[in-house]
Amino acid sequence: MISAKPIYLSIWIKPLFVFLVLFAVGGLLSSCGPVIVGAGATGAYKVATDERTLGRQVDDATITARVKAALAKDPQTKARKIDVDTLDGTVTLTGIVSSRDEAQRAVEIARKIPGVVRVRNNLQVGKRSLGRLIDDKTLGAKIKAKLLVEPGIRSLSIDVDVLNGVVTLTGIVNNRDQMRRILEIARQTRGVKKVINNLKLEKN
Repeated sequence: MISAKPIYLSIWIKPLFVFLVLFAVGGLLSSCGPVIVGAGATGAYKVATDERTLGRQVDDATITARVKAALAKDPQTKARKIDVDTLDGTVTLTGIVSSRDEAQRAVEIARKIPGVVRVRNNLQVGKRSLGRLIDDKTLGAKIKAKLLVEPGIRSLSIDVDVLNGVVTLTGIVNNRDQMRRILEIARQTRGVKKVINNLKLEKN
């Protein structure tokens, strides 16, 4: 009889290895400031099912951590809650700032981080009320729930950010049909004002 042990091991090796690598990245960068690199079972599964190579995922996670640390240290941006996503070296900044100068400063900080290829500025100038914040959280949860049950979509590999009703989607998809379906799901969710497409096609 053939032992099933090697099969079970192969299922867990990659997620475990990825988890350990990202945990190490987080440890190395912890001295740079209050940085959290995705950890835990969900984070490991998300990375393990990502279409990027392991090396690229680690590079992107490192860039994200360094940008967050730099923003947290800068006097102009440290008080702002700015979400940072990195995909193939492209950094997307999403959040609320009090002025255009603050937005520009955040972009400049991100551009100076080694490995950054491009910076997408989705920052908005103004304020967000508690009610709007709750609405945004609800919208994000609804979209994620829809993606989770959609056949053929690796929903945990798609990052969903919502700011004042504007949805930003970031991740790598298998083909254009899948991309169109993901965008359609987001656009058809009640309360969504606009969808920003940061999705990329998987490189063959």
